[in-house]
Amino acid sequence: MRSLQFTAINRIDLIEAPAPAAGPGEAVVAIRAAALNHRDVWIKSGQYAGLKYPCTAGSDGAGVVESVGPGVDPAWVGREVVINPALDWGPREGAQGAGFSILGMPRDGTMADRVAVPAAQLAEKPAHLSWEEAAALPLAGLTAYRALFTRAQLRGAERILITGVGGGVAAIALQFAVAHGCEVWVTSGAKEKIARAVSLGARGGFDYRATGWAAEAVQTAGTFDAVFDSSGGAGFESLIDAVAPGGRIVFVGATAGNPASLPMRKVFWRQVSLLGSTMGSPADWAAMLAFVKQHRLRPAISAVFPLDRAAEAFEQIERGGQFGKVVVSLGEETR
Repeated sequence: MRSLQFTAINRIDLIEAPAPAAGPGEAVVAIRAAALNHRDVWIKSGQYAGLKYPCTAGSDGAGVVESVGPGVDPAWVGREVVINPALDWGPREGAQGAGFSILGMPRDGTMADRVAVPAAQLAEKPAHLSWEEAAALPLAGLTAYRALFTRAQLRGAERILITGVGGGVAAIALQFAVAHGCEVWVTSGAKEKIARAVSLGARGGFDYRATGWAAEAVQTAGTFDAVFDSSGGAGFESLIDAVAPGGRIVFVGATAGNPASLPMRKVFWRQVSLLGSTMGSPADWAAMLAFVKQHRLRPAISAVFPLDRAAEAFEQIERGGQFGKVVVSLGEETR
């Protein structure tokens, strides 16, 4: 079968690899579409813990169950599924356990004609989604859902600011918050991305590159009950200026680096809650899928590439020009 593999730092190769077999408790899924995340870019560039080579890329995937191993209900065979990339969450809802990992490193991922995964990671593909949309959902949807609803306890009609809205997680967080009945505002360094966000239900947006953008945001919209961020960096202090007293800032990444400084007095005096969030539990996964089905949400897709042009998909993520997810299609039939 074809497999897109990390073979060294800053090197990915499309190779012919042996097809996997389903071990005890596992299923083999014939992949129809997979999707990229910033995680894949960090792994490619060597900026990730626990690197091993070679390893098949990809955390997100959707396809058809081809076979199952001992101990797995054979009724799974032939079913259309999406794969939960959060492996071995552990017994606590509050945080992942020591054995937690994410599909696609160190375990072989979804950018191959077939992947073997624990059958517990399988879920029925939402029927209203295309293969590409289904592949775009798992990591971003799970991360956004837990951050918004489990960690930040977002309520309908609250006002929320979502930063860096072009990214895949931020884009689906926008869709979730709009569907939940919130008043949603966004930030982006590109006017066209703000316009796209408005088309998806945002009230408006602000250019985070502009001096004093947070003051403009508060003047225009008022302070925010919640802020969703995946960037971090020196701009994090502006989020503290924009959030309401008693508000929450939930953050799922630090693509711009750690904050240059944290204004402790502002945080404690205004009773601001800072909430870190990573991926999600099996309960979050089930609730996220139910939410997507209920509201018939479709993840925003920026571009779709065939597997033999996956290097171009990586380049688009590295340039940062996308709105939503970049997807790799493996076609209607796998080899």
